[in-house]
Amino acid sequence: MNLLDRTVAFTAALRRANVPVSSAETVDAVRAVGAVGWADREAVRAAFAATMCKRPLYRNAFDSLFDLYFPPRIGDGVALGDSGETSGSGQSADGANGPAPELTPQELEALRRAMRDQLRDALLDGDDDRLRDLARRSVTAFGAAQNGPGQRSYFIYRVLRAMSPETLIADLLAAMLGEEERGGLGERIARQTISDRIKAFEDMISSEVRRRMAEERGIEAVERSAVKPLADQVDFLRASQRDLVELRRQVYPLARRLATRLTAKRRLGRTGRLDFRRTVRASLATGGVPLETKHRPHKPHKPELVVLCDVSGSVASFAHFTLMLTHALREQFSKVRAFAFIDTTDEVTRFLRGLDLGDMMARIASEADLVWFDGHSDYGHAIDVFAEKYPDAVGPRTSLLILGDARNNYRATSAAVFRRLCGQARHSYWLNPEPRSYWGSGDSATGAYADFVDEMVECRNVEQLQHFIERLLPT
Repeated sequence: MNLLDRTVAFTAALRRANVPVSSAETVDAVRAVGAVGWADREAVRAAFAATMCKRPLYRNAFDSLFDLYFPPRIGDGVALGDSGETSGSGQSADGANGPAPELTPQELEALRRAMRDQLRDALLDGDDDRLRDLARRSVTAFGAAQNGPGQRSYFIYRVLRAMSPETLIADLLAAMLGEEERGGLGERIARQTISDRIKAFEDMISSEVRRRMAEERGIEAVERSAVKPLADQVDFLRASQRDLVELRRQVYPLARRLATRLTAKRRLGRTGRLDFRRTVRASLATGGVPLETKHRPHKPHKPELVVLCDVSGSVASFAHFTLMLTHALREQFSKVRAFAFIDTTDEVTRFLRGLDLGDMMARIASEADLVWFDGHSDYGHAIDVFAEKYPDAVGPRTSLLILGDARNNYRATSAAVFRRLCGQARHSYWLNPEPRSYWGSGDSATGAYADFVDEMVECRNVEQLQHFIERLLPT
């Protein structure tokens, strides 16, 4: 495969990973690489990224695929047959084809200690070349396992367990700070620097393992597992703590757009009530016939928002995201009231006033009254309590937003009460984190509620939430 064919295959892989790359951008990428040359791999990466990545969101997927399709030639490759040729990276660490010789447990432990000492020095110096070389050698020493004759697999966790870079933090802090007093700005900067370098080393190990697995099994086989879903395509119900950190960066722009769309209908058509006096005055030019009506200027104002959020264990990650969204929405509406429920409902608006989202979540979990009977979802009782305790929460200027999966454990739905609440609101929308194909199955009560809201929307990730906001109302 020549470089042009590999570039085309790389473009196709980006598209399969939901990174939009047009044919024109592929041509631009080839022209950019023609300008910088193929000698410097990082320059090629930068040229491709500048022409193919439209958003920072796509960069992680881009880098993972770039490392697969344009791997560095740094040794420790896979031998091909008896000809002595190697694939991609060529040779093993000692310069000969084939696996490294077996080491005794004592020799392996001595090697591990020596490499950890080298890792500590490289992390202290911030030397990327040494870190990359250590990543390659540590994968060779600790990451390989024989699957059968001539077949090997590599495991990231085995390398990280052997090298344990996080256990070097104390030594690195002592070396970086010296006699400096602990607990101040210097220590915080040093900790952040160490964390960034350890993260970079772990990424180098992951990249090296993927490269070797691609040589063993083929790029296409590794590609599917190497590229994680884009941040806006991660299912809320499966989001990890790291995913939630990324979602937090996206939630405030979404909140602003949602507030704008919920007020858009007020700006459509006529702007304000009829101004009779100005209309009569304008009709004098047409003999008293009011051909053109005049209206009072529209006075825009922020709408009111009521959020009713399921925070039960089955939707814990979704609840975390929706509470972050509610926290952001409070700045976009004149009045925001937030209510959380499991099998009973409590107002949690008071917890939105703080700026720290972690403290907000902890206080809601410990101080809010959300459990009435057994701590399992009971939408019917939660709706009854909401309507009884907070009768003035929903009014004609209110946008009602319900967030939950409608899994009701086969309990009463209180559909009549919910219908009345939706009738009182100006708008009512339900965001459901489950796939639409699951609605109505098992203990799902979506059928009892979907007809009463303006729309029940499948909202499994940020991308679907963005699509909902974009089509909510015309601009």
